[in-house]
Amino acid sequence: MTEARVFKALGDPLCLTIVQRLSSNSHHTIGALSQHLGLTRQGARRQIQVLADADILQLTPVGREVRVSLDIATLDTARAFITKLEQQWDQRLRALKALTDTADAPRSGG
Repeated sequence: MTEARVFKALGDPLCLTIVQRLSSNSHHTIGALSQHLGLTRQGARRQIQVLADADILQLTPVGREVRVSLDIATLDTARAFITKLEQQWDQRLRALKALTDTADAPRSGG
């Protein structure tokens, strides 16, 4: 399941920080992303690979560097999954409200 891989990768705080950095700019190099993470370039590369394996990132070789960018389609799939869950919960809450409203309604009888 693609969503499981995406959410597992995003569950790592460093991976989430990398995604946040990429969301403010279209692409970065691995070196630029590794700055201020408290990781070596190799450590950052491992985290980036986790995200790439989950199809969250695209890695594009450009000369001696590798450009890193977000895969918007994968993030849209994850967002659609969350939206579907929200709709299901909203439907359940509406049904519960209708049930409680019915139970609270005054009963007429003789």
